[in-house]
Amino acid sequence: MTAGRARSFRTLFISDVHLGTKGCQADRLLDFLRHHDADTIYLVGDIVDGWQLRSSWYWPQAHNDVVQKLLRQARKGVRIVYVPGNHDEFLRDYYGVHFGGVEVVEHAVHTGADGRRYLVIHGDHFDLVVTQARWLAQLGSRAYDVAIAVNRLFNALRRRFGFPYWSLKAEGEERRELYRRVRAHARRRSTSPCG
Repeated sequence: MTAGRARSFRTLFISDVHLGTKGCQADRLLDFLRHHDADTIYLVGDIVDGWQLRSSWYWPQAHNDVVQKLLRQARKGVRIVYVPGNHDEFLRDYYGVHFGGVEVVEHAVHTGADGRRYLVIHGDHFDLVVTQARWLAQLGSRAYDVAIAVNRLFNALRRRFGFPYWSLKAEGEERRELYRRVRAHARRRSTSPCG
């Protein structure tokens, strides 16, 4: 990003950061947060990767810097709402609790500038692998970690040859059925899906 004043928004939505993993792009997120202000920030699941941290501890300074930046923003009056996902499910025991100004909730309803209501959820409750075959979800998580490592190496080569960043994750996600279930759930709550 370029130096200068931060751009201001009513709301920012951040998800799937996976602090605690080597594939996390904490430096990019920190740069984004330095250049974008908001009245409300929704942290929509998998911000911290508890699954990974349980098996091996990885927490470099950049991950700590992201947490500190968010806590500083909360102290300055930014409303920060944390909706846990499957990788940070340990926070589900703390619904209704505020940590340093960060409110932990099961879901949220966001009202857009146009007055439309959006249901803010991580969506893992609608993923049958996560809810019905946890072992398979964790195996998939390990495979995802390998894919991210391959993606990092691939992008290092792309940079060397002058090509821009390419996201394996963006190309690989086909989640139509999951999204259909989320949309149906949101409609039952008279909201639109978000998250």
